[in-house]
Amino acid sequence: MARLRSDFWVAAHLRRCAVEGVSAVQRRRGAPEAGAIFVKVDRLDGRADLYGPAPQALFEGDETAGRRFETLMHEALPPDVEARLAREIRFDSDLWIVEIDDREGRHFLELAE
Repeated sequence: MARLRSDFWVAAHLRRCAVEGVSAVQRRRGAPEAGAIFVKVDRLDGRADLYGPAPQALFEGDETAGRRFETLMHEALPPDVEARLAREIRFDSDLWIVEIDDREGRHFLELAE
């Protein structure tokens, strides 16, 4: 099963957030076809979460699997999340960043955990 292109996935996820009444923006555009996607959730209270691509091995063989994510940072300080994102960009300049603002920490991601 072919995975949805990154640009299509990001556009669809931004629409999903909008439908749910949650503010979300594309902060960084990566490679359209297969750029890794990172999602930062600003809880608007001095805490933030960061989600990144889950290793394929966690759900290999699952034919229904789309993009799955894992929690990289939970209720961290926003500057710490930004430092982690900066390191990820140095490692992979083709990545995408989606930022969600939600006090409840909602992200609408499929987690591999």
